[in-house]
Parts: sequence; structure tokens; C-alpha cells
Amino acid sequence: MAAVAETNPLFDLLRDIESRSRSKALGLPQQGELRQSWSGIGFRMGDVRLVAPFGEVSEILTLPSLTRVPSARPWVMGLANVRGTLLPILDLGMFIEGKKTLLHSRTRLMVVNQKGVMAGVVVDEVFGLRHFFEEEHTDMFPQISQQLMDYLGGAYQQNESYWGVFSMLQLCQDPQFAEVASRA
Repeated sequence: MAAVAETNPLFDLLRDIESRSRSKALGLPQQGELRQSWSGIGFRMGDVRLVAPFGEVSEILTLPSLTRVPSARPWVMGLANVRGTLLPILDLGMFIEGKKTLLHSRTRLMVVNQKGVMAGVVVDEVFGLRHFFEEEHTDMFPQISQQLMDYLGGAYQQNESYWGVFSMLQLCQDPQFAEVASRA
């Protein structure tokens, strides 16, 4: 006697749901090429757009109240108490270009702590985190001074804008940066 196969309505329902799901399912996403990127903190010194490696800036603050330091170099703006730490505040534009940074609502203090040197660096403006693709990296940077070029490790070009990669580490290691007393 031949056995008659019994059907289970629940099993048939599950098989139907599976069949409909597979027919409407999207395929896996296309495997795209991964592009290498680099990120840093964008800022402006005068008319020049710069970007510091992300790990070289510990925080960004509005300019705190300062105490002047007598007989200091022109780029030393003073000392500030930042959460209990006495921090020398230095004008980046004045140090590099000899041009005093004009203080306004967008002026910011970038705190750096590199190789035992902790300082606040005053810049004209901070743009926040900037992202660049590796293919945007270039060694060209039009119309900048040699003094600034000494602190750059290339640049990134996005559309018509150039962003110089500024090394806060190199700045902190510059013997002149640490020499804050005036030569009188």
C-alpha cells in the first residue's frame, strides 16, 4: 500500500513566505572601492587655511582672560589659567608671519601638548574637523611664505581651496617657539 504524503499547512505557509521574501529581496550592496582618508582640525591664520593633525590639538577654546608677561616676545600674548593649568598663550600669526592676530568673535585658542610643551596657540578661526581623501594630497601650496612653509607637511586641495597640513609638533619643537623672553 502506498503511503499518502500528508501536507502540513504551517510548513506550506512558511515555504510560501520564504519564496515571496526571496523574490523581493535586494541583492548585497555592490562592493565599492574603499578610499583612504585623513582627518584634522581646520583653522585659519590670516588668509591661509591650515589643518593640524587630529592628535596634535588637545582642545579648542574661546580666548580666556590673560595676564600680560613683562619683557616677553611680541608673539607672547600672556598667561591664562585653563582649568587650574597655567598656560602660555602665543599668537601664531605674530610668531610665524610677524602679523598680529586681530581678536574678534571667531578667534580661537588651540591647546597643544606636544613633547612636554603645553601652550595655547591663538588663530583667527577654527573650522572644526576636516576630512580629506588621500588623492587630494599635494606638495604644492600656492603663495605662502617660507616661514610658514617650514611647518607644513604638504597640503590637501579640495576644489579650488588649499589646506596646508600644519605640524603643531614641529612648532613645539622649534627652539624659537620656546624662547619667549625678549632679547633686550
